[in-house]
Amino acid sequence: MISEEQKNDSSDSTSIASELRDLLSKVVDVKPETLAEELTYSEFFENKMLIIRVIRQGLPYTLFSKIKDITPFTEEDWAEYLNVSKKTLHRHSNERDYFFKPIHTEKIIELAEVTHLGNEVFDTPKQFYLWLNTPSYALGNLKPAELLKDSYGKEMVLAELNRIDQGIFA
Repeated sequence: MISEEQKNDSSDSTSIASELRDLLSKVVDVKPETLAEELTYSEFFENKMLIIRVIRQGLPYTLFSKIKDITPFTEEDWAEYLNVSKKTLHRHSNERDYFFKPIHTEKIIELAEVTHLGNEVFDTPKQFYLWLNTPSYALGNLKPAELLKDSYGKEMVLAELNRIDQGIFA
C-alpha cells in the first residue's frame, strides 16, 4: 500500500520531470527523439548525456526549489554543499529567471540523484534521513551526509546505497 508521503514524492518527481523536459527542450542541441515525452525523473538520472546538457545549460532556480523541497537537506546544508551563503541563495530566489552556474548545477543534480536513490532504497524519507545522519562503519564511521560535499564522497554514498538495496551489508 502506498503511503500519502510516497504519493506526494511521486507527484513531486513528476513535476520535476516535467520541468526538466521543458528545460531540455530549450537546449538547442537536443534532438526531439532524444527527449521522450514520458521522460521520468528516474530515466533522467540514467541518461548521462541529458545530465551533461542540463549541467552545461545551468539549472533554473525554480527547478532547484522543487528539488530542494523533496530532499532531506536544510537551507544551511544546501548553502554548505553549494559553497555559497544562505544570503546568496535567498538573493537568487528573488532574481527572476536565475540560472545556477554549471558547477552548482552539477552539485544540485548529484544531491538529487542521491536523494532519489535513497528514497527508493528506504521505506520512508525519514528512514533515509536517519541513515544519512548516522555514522556508517562501511563509510569509515562518517555520516553519509558528510561525504556528500564532494563527488568522490557522493560516489561512495551511492555505492553504499546500492549495496543496501542488494542486501549486501558491511
